[in-house]
Amino acid sequence: MSETVMNLAETAAFLERDFPQMNAGGRHYHLEAVGPLSARMRLDYHERHLRPGGTVSGPSMMALADYALYAAILANIGPVALAVTTSLNVNFLRRPGPAALVAECRLMKLGRRLAVGEVAIRSAGAEALVAHATGTYSIPPER
Repeated sequence: MSETVMNLAETAAFLERDFPQMNAGGRHYHLEAVGPLSARMRLDYHERHLRPGGTVSGPSMMALADYALYAAILANIGPVALAVTTSLNVNFLRRPGPAALVAECRLMKLGRRLAVGEVAIRSAGAEALVAHATGTYSIPPER
């Protein structure tokens, strides 16, 4: 696949329109790039995503991984709102620093009914992974 079906602006607009709850209370998720079988998303460092001890919580990292995976799939198949997560596995590798998190998503398989991808999450500006996720999405049949 050499191009996406939806560009960055189209994918971001779809997410904003169909999933406004992801930015309820303020915009914290930012889709930064989409490409063939890929996407990059950033989660701002904000107290609403912290756990005791001042680190970004596991649920916030899981949401970031899932949202980045969804964005990569949409950019590559088009605006299919009913594509849904069927599995998400996250390995938390180290405590993130007090910085935004950046999720780099790569789709390993993009079929007509299933998409499988992996997401590498890092603290902004750092090389070391803080989490690694794999996920599978079910894509509804065309009607």
